[in-house]
Amino acid sequence: MTRVLVIIEKGENSYGAYSPDVPGCVAVGDTREEVERLMKEALQEHLQMMHEENLPLPQSQTEAEYMDIPLSA
Repeated sequence: MTRVLVIIEKGENSYGAYSPDVPGCVAVGDTREEVERLMKEALQEHLQMMHEENLPLPQSQTEAEYMDIPLSA
């Protein structure tokens, strides 16, 4: 098992997901639940293929942090 950071973005009509540490592996869905499921499937297939071809699995280089930014009144 490997742990992968996934970014989920809400668009006007759909949701998109990607992993900064696994370039090219993306998913789009009508709901958040759908995009999460599709992204998990895409990552499983992508990483399984890499594993079977004896390619090194991507190591997480990305961190996410929410920051509170004060604004002047």
